[in-house]
Amino acid sequence: MTLSELQNLIRDTFGAKDGRRGTAGTFMWFAEEVGELAAALRGNLPRAQTAAEFADVLAWLATLANIAGVDLEDAIRAKYGSGCPECHHIPCACGAAEKP
Repeated sequence: MTLSELQNLIRDTFGAKDGRRGTAGTFMWFAEEVGELAAALRGNLPRAQTAAEFADVLAWLATLANIAGVDLEDAIRAKYGSGCPECHHIPCACGAAEKP
């Protein structure tokens, strides 16, 4: 599944509900899911449960992008399509202390 397909699936499945909740409410759900992912990564959860938390975070990110009118596939391609957004190398040649 591509990012565009994911974004469309989330829009088709939850779009009306997401639109009513709005950006602020949706961001709170997204943040909660990130917290659940953090707990899964810290804990000794089965791999399938950790994978499900990754899926939840990605789905809520797609929801936020839908509400904001951002095409995730275009955004990723624009920022990371040429490699590291800072040094433009693949793999990144930035120093270890630097972001990314």
